[in-house]
Amino acid sequence: QVKLVESGGGLVQAGGSLRLSCAASGRTDSMYTMGWFRQAPGKEREKIAAIALIGGFTEYTDSVKGRFTISRDTTKNSMYLQMNKPNPEDTAVYFCAAQILNSGYPGVSPWGPGTQGTGSS
Repeated sequence: QVKLVESGGGLVQAGGSLRLSCAASGRTDSMYTMGWFRQAPGKEREKIAAIALIGGFTEYTDSVKGRFTISRDTTKNSMYLQMNKPNPEDTAVYFCAAQILNSGYPGVSPWGPGTQGTGSS
C-alpha cells in the first residue's frame, strides 16, 4: 500500500509563490507516475500536473502551464508543486496521487488528506 501526505499549503500574497510537497511512504517501489490534483469549492477534482518517476517527463493542464512546475526527488520519495503568482482561481484543496503497478496490474494510490492553497489577486 502507498500512503501519500500533502503539505505546504497556505495563503499567498499577490505576486508571491507557494511550494507544495507530497511525501510518499509504503510500497513506493510500485509507483511509476505521480500527479497533482485540485478541487475548488463546488467543483470536481481536476488533474493539473503529472510527472514520470523515471525520466521525469512532465505534463500540465493549460490553466497552470507556465505558472506551476512539478518536480520529484526519488531519493526522498517526494514530489513538489511550485506555484508562482497563484491567483484566486487557483484556490483549492490540492491532492497528490500516484499510478502504481500491483502484481503487474495498474492502479491508483489512495488519496491523501490534501492541503489548502489560496491565491490572491
